[in-house]
Amino acid sequence: MATFVAVGRADEVGEGEAKAFDANGTPVAVARVDGVLYAFSDVCTHRRCNLAAGGELEGTEIVCECHGSSFSIVTGEATSPPATEPIATYPVREVDGELQVEV
Repeated sequence: MATFVAVGRADEVGEGEAKAFDANGTPVAVARVDGVLYAFSDVCTHRRCNLAAGGELEGTEIVCECHGSSFSIVTGEATSPPATEPIATYPVREVDGELQVEV
């Protein structure tokens, strides 16, 4: 059963930014777009590159720096090749300034 795990402080993720966290061994990224938090797998399904570290956030899509694959951070859908498999997305919330991701 999935549970919410504290991963960091909400103020660590600025508007229009994505940051990588470890959620009990699961690499997740949290992004803030238009004040809304999104949590998603920090690993590209194409070549396993990290998305938050060098990727580019473009609205609600993250573009992998390795080969240019992009993903919706809302649905996880792969929106441009070479990746064809989606990334996982996770419920995320802010509680008393703490980021919590359900994994």
